Amino acid sequence: MRLYDTARQAVVPFEPNELVLMYTCGITPYDATHLGHAATFISYDVLQRRLIDKGHTVKCVRNVTDVDDPLFAKARQLGVHYLDLAAGEEARFERDMAALNALPVHSSPRASSAIPDIRGFIGMVLERGFAYEAGGSVYFDVSKFPSFGTVSHYTEQQMLEYARERGGQVDDPRKRHPLDFVLWHPSLADEPSWDTMWGPGRPGWHIECSALALRELGTTIDLHGGGSDLIFPHHECERAQSEAATGEPFVKHWMHTGMIFMDGHKMSKSLGNLVFVDKLRTEWDPRAIRLGIIEHHYRHDWQWDDTLMPRNAARLHAWAATSGESGVVDEVRAALDDDLDTPGALAAIDAAAAAGHGVHEAAALLGVTL
Repeated sequence: MRLYDTARQAVVPFEPNELVLMYTCGITPYDATHLGHAATFISYDVLQRRLIDKGHTVKCVRNVTDVDDPLFAKARQLGVHYLDLAAGEEARFERDMAALNALPVHSSPRASSAIPDIRGFIGMVLERGFAYEAGGSVYFDVSKFPSFGTVSHYTEQQMLEYARERGGQVDDPRKRHPLDFVLWHPSLADEPSWDTMWGPGRPGWHIECSALALRELGTTIDLHGGGSDLIFPHHECERAQSEAATGEPFVKHWMHTGMIFMDGHKMSKSLGNLVFVDKLRTEWDPRAIRLGIIEHHYRHDWQWDDTLMPRNAARLHAWAATSGESGVVDEVRAALDDDLDTPGALAAIDAAAAAGHGVHEAAALLGVTL
């Protein structure tokens, strides 16, 4: 199998041991699952299915970011406790994933469960000289980590722009460098707070995933996934602090999914240009939704349009009308082994179905039960 590695900027062999350790950045549970979320997690689901088909055991961890600014803001707006809001939205997300026939993950740890782990992790980073305290916060010192930037390959100016856009607080006067990022910081009056030797507060965004990955999977993992919007700052910072803490490589392979656009803009909760999975499920067979996602290559951006669902409902009907089996499953395996080429896999199955050959086994490899 060959997959694109973001850090190496190339399609390279992905040849893990029998046990594959995989971590994917999960949801911040403050609203319903939109198609962008679903596309990310269904892409990794197809990868897991092919790895299992090849004889691997996959230990996939997908976190839940239930300590984060957007969740607190939404809970504040609704007048509810942030954990109550998170629990409800997490349950809705799991229902959507089950409807789309996503395999169960090994674990879905919540950031709120990891506060002791996070405190210990920050202590390791401080002890090894990669962080500093200032004004009740703890910051990672990027000047002490010379390879900072080698996941994203962005210039310093690009990193500063993305950090400014994505909550990096580049103008924080307590920082030694604008790209330094927070590991721990004081909470606002109505936010949760935990005691530490550096003062009361809560963890920064990036440290949560590092601590959970270490706790659930160990020092070095085979593959780390997430949307391409997480490459910087989240994954860049995650790698830096993890390797600073342990002194060992954090990730062997970085795999990122493209963005879905609607009306010319990336689907996002902040813009409100969203297609929600639970609403789609009231109108369309969830199998057609899954097909609509995987007809696009996982790492390419694509545009939502109103032809997507009718086209894939028709595809599902054509596949389901076949009987018997054919050799197309081997074509599907070959496509998936070539940088998870799901469009190529669908084209092979479409051709087999049009020729009157059975495609049930091949469809099942893509997570579509006919």
